[in-house]
Amino acid sequence: MAAKNLLLLCISLFLTVNLVSAQLRRNFYAGSCSNVEQIVRNAVQKKVQQTFTTIPATLRLYFHDCFVNGCDASVMIASTGNNKAEKDHPDNLSLAGDGFDTVIKAKEALDAVANCRNKVSCADILTIATRDVVNLAGGPRYEVELGRLDGLSSTAASVEGKLPQPTDNVNKLTSLFAKNGLSLNDMVALSGAHTLGFAHCTKVFNRIYSFNKTTQVDPTVNKAYVTELRASCPRNIDPRVAINMDPTTPRQFDNVYYKNLQQGKGLFTSDQDLFTDRRSKPTVDLWANNANLFNQAFVNSMIKLGRVGVKTGRNGNIRRDCGAFN
Repeated sequence: MAAKNLLLLCISLFLTVNLVSAQLRRNFYAGSCSNVEQIVRNAVQKKVQQTFTTIPATLRLYFHDCFVNGCDASVMIASTGNNKAEKDHPDNLSLAGDGFDTVIKAKEALDAVANCRNKVSCADILTIATRDVVNLAGGPRYEVELGRLDGLSSTAASVEGKLPQPTDNVNKLTSLFAKNGLSLNDMVALSGAHTLGFAHCTKVFNRIYSFNKTTQVDPTVNKAYVTELRASCPRNIDPRVAINMDPTTPRQFDNVYYKNLQQGKGLFTSDQDLFTDRRSKPTVDLWANNANLFNQAFVNSMIKLGRVGVKTGRNGNIRRDCGAFN
């Protein structure tokens, strides 16, 4: 019976992915807003010039959106008096405002062009902007599939248990990604996004001060890195203080993230466990030694991620305001 249920689940996921793939296409806006990608890119470039935080903030926003009920820009919705939205769940409170602002600015730029006004979904804007920030940070430029509608629901309750946590091991991560039709390989590739961005010190306290009853420090952490982390994150530090996810090349999208793991310099348990677990270690080693293979894998996994939970027909619309249902 268990095998039969698993087979039915696999068939269901296969059919869903293929239906979504049929709807999404690279030239979706060719007849309505043919220069959509250039307009969005110009807005993103302008935002990046104002603050580098735009890059990791937009990338993280995309992941948090897609992992909760699919890539439908529901994470953009603001809470109201009678609805606490996704963005106000504790797991999303640390999402930097620059990510939201990137989408808003790109939406404004599109609406300033008559034939593009209210023709492009916020979900697609976020998808394009995410591709662009990766590329602007030195990562690969790839073609994006478009044609998503914006979601009609956003609740904080729907976030619970859907997002990876800093303390997760490979077992937990693999399970979370599998629920979105993503493989172990996809999980390792998409974790490479931690080559950019930052995290609050409090997220690593357990690894450097209170690992377990017998040792304060996680033994998988490089000793010199522990010293660096403790210097940057003393026990009494302001909880709003953040440190780089990648201590080596924090502003560059590259494969150094995997090289850091080989040296015990993964910031989170969820990072370092990719190297200590025998199932993911060979992939970490491969991509640490070959940036081109990592870039190719990352692009493939981002395209797969972009197909998760796509809204169609009556299940979505194109919002006039990315932060409100309308």
